[in-house]
Amino acid sequence: MINIKSIHHILRLALFTSVIFACLLCQSQAFGKEQITVEDFRGKTVQVPVKINRVITISDGLIEGVMTRLGEAHKIVALGSQCIPRVWTYDIPNKNGGSFPYKEGMNTITYLNPNFKNLPLVAKFGVGISYERVAELNPDLIIIRTGSCALNQGRDILDKTIGLLDSLGVPLVVLHGPNATPDPGIESISREIRILGKIFQKEDQALALAQYLASCVMMVRERTEGIVPDQQKRLLLLGLSPKARTQGGAGHVKGVDTLQTYFLEQVIRAKNAFTGPGAWNILNTEQLLALDPDLVVLVTAWGYHPPEELYFAPYYEGLQEMRAVKNKAVVALPWTPCNCEKRLEYPIDIMVMAKAAYPERFKDINLNQWLLDFYQTVYKVDKKTADELLSRQWMGWVRKE
Repeated sequence: MINIKSIHHILRLALFTSVIFACLLCQSQAFGKEQITVEDFRGKTVQVPVKINRVITISDGLIEGVMTRLGEAHKIVALGSQCIPRVWTYDIPNKNGGSFPYKEGMNTITYLNPNFKNLPLVAKFGVGISYERVAELNPDLIIIRTGSCALNQGRDILDKTIGLLDSLGVPLVVLHGPNATPDPGIESISREIRILGKIFQKEDQALALAQYLASCVMMVRERTEGIVPDQQKRLLLLGLSPKARTQGGAGHVKGVDTLQTYFLEQVIRAKNAFTGPGAWNILNTEQLLALDPDLVVLVTAWGYHPPEELYFAPYYEGLQEMRAVKNKAVVALPWTPCNCEKRLEYPIDIMVMAKAAYPERFKDINLNQWLLDFYQTVYKVDKKTADELLSRQWMGWVRKE
């Protein structure tokens, strides 16, 4: 005869077991929903948590800029570039006495996120990554961008770096800047933006941002269509680098295998006056004079370099014999500290170069208004803030147009 108490005990046990099983099943399903699958530039599938509160970034501003646009920058707990928290001041000497002052220059995202100045650094150019510090900060996610100054490394070293970060057991998303790819182009930047949009579940906003940047490029490309090779201007991408001067040269020049040359050839329909490869070639005065470009474009190179430096600095008297310098055919790109890879402001470079090379094709474009519209659209800020961003990139000269 079956004991009634035993039956009740068995039933209670069965019920308890079924409840536990159901709870485990619900937890398992919930756990699956708490992660997002992202494929990074390695082709690796990364499981990223849905709820992200602590992010460590290693880039010169692209990742942080996109996160700013998406409203996620407050989640960054550490940075991987010493150029993001810094504020710069320069006094460009004048051979006639006095100087040209440039003050309060900074990365656009630093102006938009003043708290970045107080965040710890887990990586610096020439120093490497502090893996212990990364672990101590207990991040939910690490996002890095190869090609950035702190990760501008050879393939073997870079693979080791990524492997060590992976070994920390924290989800790691790896992006590649254009110059870190075999064939530099802007398509990879759009892909980076879209991946970041997926990570933070704001894919529509990220797509809109990528499409706007692409539309800026397309507008320039359409206006320069039909410029045949014989009519194309020869531009020299020159960095008036003090580092180059200490090594016996006059400056650095960008080669034909860089993203900057892609801008020239594929978008602006111009030519690079320097036909060699490499991103930081050191040339002396005689070599630069021999190139005889139609237009000199001054890029960020171990500091900011305005046209006044080339026109008036006593240490560039030799270069002042260049035809482009005598014709005042010199233009400066925006101040871009840690200029190892391009970030969200790259269409500004394209527009500045295109308008300087072919002014008749862009005569209806007022650079001051175009820049204000650009900053307002990219970062969703008001006109006053956009004007401040223009100043922080030392583009105030456009107000004189």
